[in-house]
Amino acid sequence: MAGALRRRPVQRRSLERFERILDASARLLDEAGYSALTTREVARRAGVPIGTLYQFFAGKDGLVAALAARNLERYLDRLARRIEAEAPTVVAALVDLAVEEFVAMKRSVPGFGVLDFGLVGPPGSHAEQHILDAVQDNNAAVAERLRTLTAGLLSDGERFASPLALRVALECADAVLQLAFRTDPEGDPELIAECKRVLRRYLAPGPE
Repeated sequence: MAGALRRRPVQRRSLERFERILDASARLLDEAGYSALTTREVARRAGVPIGTLYQFFAGKDGLVAALAARNLERYLDRLARRIEAEAPTVVAALVDLAVEEFVAMKRSVPGFGVLDFGLVGPPGSHAEQHILDAVQDNNAAVAERLRTLTAGLLSDGERFASPLALRVALECADAVLQLAFRTDPEGDPELIAECKRVLRRYLAPGPE
């Protein structure tokens, strides 16, 4: 699914339409779910001709891929600002920030609760797992961006810097946080706390 974008907008007017289309997609996901996401309905809600939508997106897959990519960029930006403000130097502190920003976006960003970084579609399908990147699956792609963002930041970050360890941590976090929001629309606080605890223990240095 990655790469389903036909054209990236450059001019201000095109960029505004592009963002409006993604905003409409996100709202529709919240209101009606993934199965109701159609290019025609998104164009109608965005107030653009269907031809304009197809100038940017190859279809529904393109909408989903672009929205997932935007979600990831916004998450990384929010996390970077928290890191700059709070300057975490150990894994435990960074884990807390990373989980807190993800939870905050789940609670407040349109469409994020359904899509986040690409977890939609039939469970285990190739398309579902390769929304962000044609080669890496979604969690591997997110892990790589997180490692780049936090490079050299942590005094105890050996495991955080490991592609495999961080990938495993993201798989764990994904499962627990999905459960947290499945049992509580705002995210079950006990499960969110457990997610932090699991990640801190797994990623912190210590005996195997």
